[in-house]
Amino acid sequence: MTTNTYTQPTHTHKGTLTNTTEPRTSLFRQPTAVWAIAFACAISFMGIGLVDPILPKISEALNASQSETMLLFTSYLFVTGIAMFFTSWVSGRIGVKWALIAGLTLIVVFAGLAGLAGSVDAIIGFRAGWGLGNALFLSTALAAIVGAASGGSRQAIVLYEAALGVGMAVGPLVGGALGEISWRGPFFGTAILMAIALIAILVLLRFPKQSAAERSAARAAAPSVTASFRALGNPALLSLSLVAVCYNFGFFTLLAYSPYPVEAAAQAAGLDFGAHELGLVFFGWGLALAVTSVVVAPMLTRRLGLRPVLFVALSLFAVCLVLLGVCVASLAALVSLVIVSGLLLGVMNTALTEAVMEATDLPRSVASSTYSSVRFIGGAVAPAIAGPVAAALGAPAPYWIGAAAVVMAILVLALMGKHLAHIGEERDGGSVPSEIAEAQAVGVGDAS
Repeated sequence: MTTNTYTQPTHTHKGTLTNTTEPRTSLFRQPTAVWAIAFACAISFMGIGLVDPILPKISEALNASQSETMLLFTSYLFVTGIAMFFTSWVSGRIGVKWALIAGLTLIVVFAGLAGLAGSVDAIIGFRAGWGLGNALFLSTALAAIVGAASGGSRQAIVLYEAALGVGMAVGPLVGGALGEISWRGPFFGTAILMAIALIAILVLLRFPKQSAAERSAARAAAPSVTASFRALGNPALLSLSLVAVCYNFGFFTLLAYSPYPVEAAAQAAGLDFGAHELGLVFFGWGLALAVTSVVVAPMLTRRLGLRPVLFVALSLFAVCLVLLGVCVASLAALVSLVIVSGLLLGVMNTALTEAVMEATDLPRSVASSTYSSVRFIGGAVAPAIAGPVAAALGAPAPYWIGAAAVVMAILVLALMGKHLAHIGEERDGGSVPSEIAEAQAVGVGDAS
């Protein structure tokens, strides 16, 4: 039987294109190891929205303030962001498989410990360990899928992005369902599912054996431990990183703070709005984000260009945040605006990642990890600020500060335009290295 193949452009070191041939096979005819990694990816992405529906229940059960519970996001994101500066270096020395296993093991341990915790401070600490595991896992997950998949890199990328979308959408739903039983349920559920994925990867994942010389060459070719820090000296990458910091402040203001105004508005309307109902709201948000990031954003950037899409998406998101502050007492308005914002955030995530991938001549893995590290750290700041601001200035204030941060992102994008004028001008036609780097960066960014 003849195997259909297609010629795929790939980049050489200098950025020129050469042709390689990959077999065209069914997306669903993959080795079992690939499905194990994809399953682990989906569970990892679930961990983002899993906590959202149970924040009010944790506050009630552990007598914790809004500010304290929102630090569950801050510790997780801050440690993930710092770790991402070094994960490429670590995986280059211990290998993709063992980086995956180390990351999954940390997630299983710390998610389980979070479920056993007796205080909110303990959960905050365990979420930090969870963030370290997530950084190790996500930095190598796509490379592992590409290495194990049949049908070429394009098939692997589709699987990876499908896992991202499923995880982002289903996470709040699972968190809400398990949270109705106990706030501990989502943590134990994550630990059990990740343990299953860990066992599957240990048993099923096999890479071709390398000689000692090949292993030595791979370690020598890995990025240096300071590569990500030095990359911030590139003006284009620094500009987009500043945009990402401000944008992610708004993103995580919405994600971490919104459960509290939604619950308060429901109580004011005389409705019983628990973890299950909050899970449904953020399921809608995650589904909207997944659809636009994978399907809508690539079409918009091809037709309109990267910078126009960035300006429009940022502007509309700032308007959404302002309206959330204005309508903070209306349950219907809050729910609608949260879901609509998911549509905008999906477009923004993908467009900003494409811009980072096109903006510099840096190795794509270095540009991706540097950008992802910075945006994680930017996201970590928002939950730490939103709680005290709400307590001091009222429920609308965090949204308005988030909107101001997004406006700052727009100003940076405009003022640093001379460093970014070239983005979107030379599209590479969907080459494998570009798509892999883009998928990886979208994944680690969304997994914050």
